Amino acid sequence: MTLSVNTNAGAMMALQNLNKTNMDLTQVQNRINTGLEVASAKDNGGIYAIAQRMRSQVAGYGVVQNSLDLATSVTDVALAAGEAISDLLVEMKEKALAASDASLDASSRTALNEDFKALRDQITTITSNAEFNGTNLINGTVTSVTALANADGSNTITISDANMTLGGGTVTVAATASFASAGDASTLVSTIETSLDNLNASLAKVGTAAKSLEVHKSFVTKLSDALETGIGNLVDADLAKESARLQSLQVKQQLGVQALSIANQAPQTILSFFG
Repeated sequence: MTLSVNTNAGAMMALQNLNKTNMDLTQVQNRINTGLEVASAKDNGGIYAIAQRMRSQVAGYGVVQNSLDLATSVTDVALAAGEAISDLLVEMKEKALAASDASLDASSRTALNEDFKALRDQITTITSNAEFNGTNLINGTVTSVTALANADGSNTITISDANMTLGGGTVTVAATASFASAGDASTLVSTIETSLDNLNASLAKVGTAAKSLEVHKSFVTKLSDALETGIGNLVDADLAKESARLQSLQVKQQLGVQALSIANQAPQTILSFFG
């Protein structure tokens, strides 16, 4: 190798190696700081694109979970209200059945009728207030409630309404129902029994829908967790490996600095030729 004061090939080679070491060291430090082996498209374009698509799906499933939670809350309120109405109908039947006794005196029947009307009006109060986030599934104001089922919104789960208002079809007891005689009370007993059968069928339907929401939410949660695990497998850095590499590169950097220093001193040997 030619000795020259103008060109120091050894120093250039040492500098190239030191720069490469510094670049590798910067990369390792970034991986340790971020915890990611692939933090941007520059690190690995293909893997980054796959990870971003999976992140988009995870974000979508987060929205799906919120939608399912909202629909679940609406159905839970409807179920609680329906169960309360069922209990009220049972009490109303008890009052009407007692009033259907022909041997009962008028004042007692009147007292039972007042109790009956109070229970009847309570059903109206329940159906009017059984709403969540402005949605009432049992008063006939909506026909159904829809929840998102997948990350792109192309599939949904629909829960049909269950109109439980007085005289609304499920509960056949009229909003003005009352009795003034044993015959009226006997007729109401039959009407209430029909209403109970209809109401129990509606509650079973809503309960099944609520269960399907819970099952799907559990599935979505597991799917989202699996996707997040997959993203981690693709882009997360092995910090134990990076820690060992960091120490190796730090030593290599120190040796590179010494090698560059030695190479920079090489031209000084030319002075000995002119001593």
